[in-house]
Amino acid sequence: MKNYDVIVIGGGPAGIFAAGFAALQGAKVLLLEKNRRCGAKLLITGKGRCNVTNAEEDPRKFSEVFGRNGKALLTALYAFGVADTISFFEQRGLPLKIERGGRVFPGKGKASDVQKVLDRFVIESGIELLTSCTVRKLHSEGGLLASVDTSVGAFSANRFIIATGGLSYPATGCTGDGYDWAEQTGHVLIMPEPALVPVLLAENWTRELGDFNLKNIHIAVQQNGKNIVERFGEAFFTRGGIGGPIILDMSAGIRDALKRGAVNLVLDLKPAVTVELFDKRLQRELAAHSNKGFRNSLGNLLPKDMIPLFIRLSGIDPETKCHSITKVERIKLLSLFKKLELTVTGVEGFKKAIITSGGVSLKNIDMRTMRSKKLPNLYFAGEMIDLDGPTGGYNLQVCWSTGYLAGISAAVS
Repeated sequence: MKNYDVIVIGGGPAGIFAAGFAALQGAKVLLLEKNRRCGAKLLITGKGRCNVTNAEEDPRKFSEVFGRNGKALLTALYAFGVADTISFFEQRGLPLKIERGGRVFPGKGKASDVQKVLDRFVIESGIELLTSCTVRKLHSEGGLLASVDTSVGAFSANRFIIATGGLSYPATGCTGDGYDWAEQTGHVLIMPEPALVPVLLAENWTRELGDFNLKNIHIAVQQNGKNIVERFGEAFFTRGGIGGPIILDMSAGIRDALKRGAVNLVLDLKPAVTVELFDKRLQRELAAHSNKGFRNSLGNLLPKDMIPLFIRLSGIDPETKCHSITKVERIKLLSLFKKLELTVTGVEGFKKAIITSGGVSLKNIDMRTMRSKKLPNLYFAGEMIDLDGPTGGYNLQVCWSTGYLAGISAAVS
């Protein structure tokens, strides 16, 4: 049985960093990946553009977006932070650019460019890589992990790193194997759930506006008439409901609220103006088209594709002259712009989830080294850990930071 200093299971961003930086410390490293090529999930992140990180370089501010678990990430961020990530890629010939919200993308907006850099890093660092290699079982001896059985044979090591990712996008090979191994070796698992997912709605008219962008809108999530979370930004309708950055960021709150009861979304399509001011503008538009049919009065207020839908939802006959529209009808129309209410029926599952929430409990990991508190020669990195943040590059930075820290810790321990 061939022996290594470190075996890393999982060839995603966290696994590649863990293996690469362990090898650069002088360790003999084997990286095992079940897919034909490493980094399959990277190719579909950010709609194929790969949001590499977020430009917030202050570790404390960066960690705050992860909520109560965020402080656990600080050691990893100080060890390998945002500036280090940007430098890593740019020094290897991949220019990056910062877009709205601090999102950092490859200069040409191609996720494949990120994957190519990681492929070269694997070669340069001297890792031994086995692809199309499925890990079937972990073996323990004397309170330590000793070896792994795989589809191409068994391998032993002094230390092991599990970086197999979560359950999101299972077509890329994320099938939760690492979670099973963690439980089998005595670790507490926080229930994995789909996170950063589109939301499903009862209203079937959304399919008419599939992927239609709603920019600069406000959405409030309501339960029992009270706002429980709200965001301003961009969203879009889908065949089954609504998606987009602000919906994805609120989806975990929506998912949890649904466990308690009914949930509604309230959309304000014109958040820059008050209800009173927008009502006056609506009256001016109707007056300006006084002798024309209602169907011709909304061109200055809505994109062309949305006008037929708004006419239908308003209940106003499209041929009605604008001067004949009643106050009651106008108030209903006003509510479509300022308080468009939608009924949530659920959230999408792991097939549409960008990340997985939950994972190995932080209480079972020494976050200063990423080492297990249950098995002293086992380390975790990336989405295996109970850390999940909003959209904007935060979650990939977790992979870079925890992968780096796990790698160098395993190599020098």
